[in-house]
Amino acid sequence: MPVNRQAVLQLSLLLLAVPAQYFITHLISSSDSSSRNLAFRRLVNSAAGFRSKYLSLAAWSQWCQDLLSLFSPAGSHHFHGHDDPNGESPAVEVLRYKDKWGYFASSPEPRSPRPSNVKFHVGQVIRHKRWKYRGVIIGWDPKAKAPEDWLRMNHPSNKKHWRDMPNYSILVDTRDRLAPQITYVPQENIEVIDKTQVMHPSLDNYFEHYDGAQYITRPWLQAVYPQD
Repeated sequence: MPVNRQAVLQLSLLLLAVPAQYFITHLISSSDSSSRNLAFRRLVNSAAGFRSKYLSLAAWSQWCQDLLSLFSPAGSHHFHGHDDPNGESPAVEVLRYKDKWGYFASSPEPRSPRPSNVKFHVGQVIRHKRWKYRGVIIGWDPKAKAPEDWLRMNHPSNKKHWRDMPNYSILVDTRDRLAPQITYVPQENIEVIDKTQVMHPSLDNYFEHYDGAQYITRPWLQAVYPQD
């Protein structure tokens, strides 16, 4: 029997009220603004992943399970992260800037044409040369695009050239850093690694699958980086 997409959409919206109500209850009960901001960001990321998947009850069911897992007691410590002492991690409060200003490679403007000095591509798996964590690239800016105070804090005075080179947004492998993180890294600090898959709860929001060499972007992300 053909699937009535309109009916599925209506049912999905109704069912969405369940995790949404759970989220609102958790958000209101959060003890500090950092927890609330990070929880809200996770909801937005989860919603983006759901929207980009096929419109079906199976897809909705999986997305709903993923969403609820973010707010489970076992994962509640994720809401209380602070600035990473290793640097290069956007602080929780910086997430407020991210969508409004397009900081940390979050601008939806298509990166086209692709600058010749951008060495790496969205979907490639990398290792940080200094801190050794693994991750996957989810975005880049031709030059560092971040709040001035963040740049002063995370780019040492002897590394001012980091501002003028491509900077990459990275989903960090949770096997290397237990709390899910997104870092923002200058090009000279990363290197591509082969035959490596990444573990991160937001991975499915950005990518369809791993093809054995790199991650294949979802259509919405491909539209932002059409030449990657």
